[in-house]
Amino acid sequence: MKILSLHTDYIKFKPLKKALKSALDLSEDQKKEKGSKEALVIFTAVEKGDNDIKKVVEKFVENVKDIAKQVNAKNIVLYPYAHLSSNLAAPDLAQEVLDEAEKSLKKSFTVVRAPFGYYKEFEMKVKGHPLSELSREIKVESEESLEMYNKLMSFLDKHKAKYRLIDHPPEGRTKIVSPMRGNKLSQAAHCIILMVKNKKDEKKYVLAVVPGDSKVDFEAIKKLFSGTYVGFADQEVAEKLGGSVSGSILPFSFSKELELVVDPRLLESNELFFNAARLDRSLALNKDDYVRITKPRLETISKLDSSTEPTSNLVEEKYDPQQLLRQISKSKLDSTKLKDNDHRILGQQMDLFSFSEVAPGMVFLHNNGLIIYNELINYWRDLHRKHEYQEISTPQILDKKLWLISGHWDKYKDNIFLTEYEKRSFAVKPMNCPGGMLVYKNRPKSYKELPLRVGELGIVHRQELSGVLAGLFRVIKFTQDDAHIFCTEDQLEDEIIAIMNLVDIFYKQFKVELDHVELSTRPEKRIGADSVWDVAEKTLENVLKKKKMKYKINAGDGAFYGPKIDFHIKDSLGRTWQTATIQLDFAMPERFELEYADKDGKMKRPVMLHRVIYGSLERFMGILLEHTNGRLPTWLAPVQVRVLSFTDRNEKYAKEIVKKLGETIPNLRLDADFTQSTVQSKVKEAEIMRIPYIIVVGDREEKEKTLAVRVKGSGKIQTFKVDEFVKQVKEEVEKRL
Repeated sequence: MKILSLHTDYIKFKPLKKALKSALDLSEDQKKEKGSKEALVIFTAVEKGDNDIKKVVEKFVENVKDIAKQVNAKNIVLYPYAHLSSNLAAPDLAQEVLDEAEKSLKKSFTVVRAPFGYYKEFEMKVKGHPLSELSREIKVESEESLEMYNKLMSFLDKHKAKYRLIDHPPEGRTKIVSPMRGNKLSQAAHCIILMVKNKKDEKKYVLAVVPGDSKVDFEAIKKLFSGTYVGFADQEVAEKLGGSVSGSILPFSFSKELELVVDPRLLESNELFFNAARLDRSLALNKDDYVRITKPRLETISKLDSSTEPTSNLVEEKYDPQQLLRQISKSKLDSTKLKDNDHRILGQQMDLFSFSEVAPGMVFLHNNGLIIYNELINYWRDLHRKHEYQEISTPQILDKKLWLISGHWDKYKDNIFLTEYEKRSFAVKPMNCPGGMLVYKNRPKSYKELPLRVGELGIVHRQELSGVLAGLFRVIKFTQDDAHIFCTEDQLEDEIIAIMNLVDIFYKQFKVELDHVELSTRPEKRIGADSVWDVAEKTLENVLKKKKMKYKINAGDGAFYGPKIDFHIKDSLGRTWQTATIQLDFAMPERFELEYADKDGKMKRPVMLHRVIYGSLERFMGILLEHTNGRLPTWLAPVQVRVLSFTDRNEKYAKEIVKKLGETIPNLRLDADFTQSTVQSKVKEAEIMRIPYIIVVGDREEKEKTLAVRVKGSGKIQTFKVDEFVKQVKEEVEKRL
């Protein structure tokens, strides 16, 4: 089961028509618009494998209660949402799970439920604090798996085997679970149940156990058993023979129908690691004990695998490049449910960016989109240089040890992309701060260097469920405009005020309005002593009062290392977005043992501020596009001026205009359209691209040495002298007006 929880100010929904023929008919009352205020909305997808309804519901309710407690929600909306998964359960099973979940939750909450199996229209406003959007995957072991786990434990104890149990988040993929339990891939027992057919078309099932860095050599298996065909066993058959769910099959055969064959390379280490018939617990077993009690058939049945591990539905190394190309070329924006000013439609019209299923949640910036991205960065850099910030860049892939030290591993490991290099576990960074700690520690610091302001436009990756991805607003890979300020406690308030002033400059530049400010206090799961949190929260509150800013208290929504101030802006459509944040951190300097020498030569611990202004550059681009309906200010526009010729005879003069504009404004993003199409179609194309200045040159303009200009989508033609136009555009570009 997969869920997405959204903490909302309100939600409204209305069923429109059946999406499933088997969906129950609705009463007249059920067909009406329903909704809830101050609600925790639980988008839910019940999946194949969620067969143990009682346990699935128990775990689901436990998760909902946990989230509701954290956000202090009393109202729950259960909303079936098939888009969260591509592995959906049968409708009758999903319906039953939701029925039972509703009954259980009603004992503690006011529950509203959206109808199952219907297309629905809905509208809601998400609060925007850090816990307002959470995704979780809920997995429950089957009775068979638990029975097999208990059988395994009894079997090992009976034979006095030496083993260790390792608990971890639910995960069955060898390459992902190995870093969680701390083993090398070569030590992982990758267990695959195969079906072998002989000349008589008789079936035989084989439990092939190979090292986690290898894949099964089908030809070796075929030769070993004199087979004519070798393939993966059906999932249902494999789970029945193995006694547990896929991803937790044991390197033991407790069935006469299943022959165990082990690749000897797995036994080169002293221990082998495998999921212990369950997805949330693994076992490290002594190699000699394993051989002693299983007496496996040892055969070379693997070859090193440099790609992803196979799954039960793939044919080993057989693929059709053209078919794969057709599959990855299917990505197409469904605009039927999007508004005209949706940034995804604008991005397509203005040729800014695109998305592809080969990289879910990761934007492909086209030339025009990259121009906007780079201009946002240029503005950020110019302003930060003026405010005495340094800029650094840290690696994207960092050793697991760093994330254990920082505390992020315990809090975020489920959302981190993991990899392995030279038998070491690494994480693709989900945030920039731990790398910044290492830069600070690289050389001794003096009190004279404080406050030390260090910025980083770091690219980060965070795992998200595919169903929650939404254009530039919710992505997996994004650029965070981080900065970390290292200072003394005496400097704290001044530094926080300076950040607030910087935030204000940014908002005025982009003509967005500050809607409200929130002070988020200590969460239930946190690091650091309560006495330290008392000081941190008091400091932020004092600054807000000193600045005479109205603010809301968001109890329990602080970062795990410190309280924070969140800034919410309002766009032209009246929507609010959380962008900038200031986070006060006493814990991270302590964990990394950061120091500076004070004026007496004594070593002291600095205090640290984390802050972002854009938040995510990609998300800010999306907000800005919808805020302006694509009519970006001239300095940000991908194409700032386009020159059109009225007829062929005007082309020479038009080219002279292009040359003069290019020479007098060297960095002007200027192009021309001298094609044979009509002026109307040329203008229409330029307007779709939201080009601020569209110059049309005809006989009259050529004779009078003037320019006829359509200005910023106004639809009106203004006449300029060439020098007059140059002056206006140059000022807008250079001064970022």
